Amino acid sequence: MIATSGGLNQQRTGITDAVVAARILNATLVVPKLDQKSFWRDASNFSEIFDVDWFIKYLSKDVKIIKQLPEKKGKTGTPYTMRVPRKCSERCYQSRVLPVILKRHIVRLTKFDYRLSNKLDTDLQKLRCRVNYHALRFTDPILDMGRELVRRMRIRSKHYIALHLRFEPDMLAFSGCYYGGGEKERKELGAIRKRWKTLHTSNPDRERRHGKCPLTPEEVGLMLRALGYGSDVHIYVASGEVYGGEETLAPLKALFPNFYSKDTIARKEELKPFAAFSARMAALDFIVCDESDVFVTNNNGNMAKILAGRRRYFGHKPTIRPNAKKLYRLFLNKGNVSWEVFASRVRTYQRGFMGEPNEVRPGRGEFHENPSSCICEESGANAKRDPGSQKSGKESNATRKDFDEYDQNMDDELEWMDPDDEEDQTGPQETGLANGTGLDYGVLASEEPELEEMLSD
Repeated sequence: MIATSGGLNQQRTGITDAVVAARILNATLVVPKLDQKSFWRDASNFSEIFDVDWFIKYLSKDVKIIKQLPEKKGKTGTPYTMRVPRKCSERCYQSRVLPVILKRHIVRLTKFDYRLSNKLDTDLQKLRCRVNYHALRFTDPILDMGRELVRRMRIRSKHYIALHLRFEPDMLAFSGCYYGGGEKERKELGAIRKRWKTLHTSNPDRERRHGKCPLTPEEVGLMLRALGYGSDVHIYVASGEVYGGEETLAPLKALFPNFYSKDTIARKEELKPFAAFSARMAALDFIVCDESDVFVTNNNGNMAKILAGRRRYFGHKPTIRPNAKKLYRLFLNKGNVSWEVFASRVRTYQRGFMGEPNEVRPGRGEFHENPSSCICEESGANAKRDPGSQKSGKESNATRKDFDEYDQNMDDELEWMDPDDEEDQTGPQETGLANGTGLDYGVLASEEPELEEMLSD
């Protein structure tokens, strides 16, 4: 038995890893119990979010799964409760948990998030993929509503960007970052931060320098415009309560007037069955973001990682994550440079962070974000696409540098969860969101007077 922890996507990683842990232990898994007590306060059980019968049936050849503990003489057994270390390896489970389960027969593993090693044998990694990408299917009501939201976005525009905007008060408080709101912000976020007794005293400048502060809505908007997305692009924003409300969102809406969320494209009565449950609302956003032509995130939290991995697994669709370490300095000095210079530097800094198919080395980063063991290599196609880098069997210097920088950022961010200058060598690409990342570098710069004004503001 396991007890998951956190929001929907953090729990999803726990459920996935629980199946693999059961396989390692050759044990029966009881359908996981969802976290109903943490910050999200969602009373949903597993079967109200995921299709439990499909989950059990799909994995029947891998792990035996039951809905509840069996009774013996009218009574259910009492589980022995324990917690395994984070990133516990296969050997760790065999040495720590297996002796207990053989002796006690029923074991409950608590706070089950990131309790399984990132690196496992290939067969176990492939089981992770079967669970995450196939067995965990949302219930029909969630799927139907999510698909309807996607349909309504497609009616408005053939292509759309989805932005997962983590800018809730608790997220900002947890990050220890400061966003210029003066003493009011410090007091409000400081009070929320006290909920986490183990957090160190915040150092906003250090967190920002290390790239651990979520971009503001305005910063995300400026990044996207600098990358070539025009004001006519339709954007779906998946977010909770944004700190500062409409005032905080106003610059993003000015940059992208075609701004939508589930609340603006669905009627209140349509969302009523989901509205009181944060996980079900998050599931709707998950579907719309997954179906987008380009997925963008202002942080590297659980939903961003899981969707990036999912979009790699299912044929690849771009996921843009900000190179926050470098962009922070650029945003800090944005009033001192022209729009042309700003946009050029954004494009340079974002190389290696644009969600290209081979952007991350196999085995690097978290497996949920880079499920390389489950993705077939297409060496022939790669050779045709980039013959220059294949001649010597080695990566080009530029590619290697992109890899190394992405890897370094991934290593720095592995433990950060929810709650450097060179020539711009990027050439023009085809326009349209359907092609690659949909950038049009040829129509940037001087034709954007309103962006010059925003930079100088």
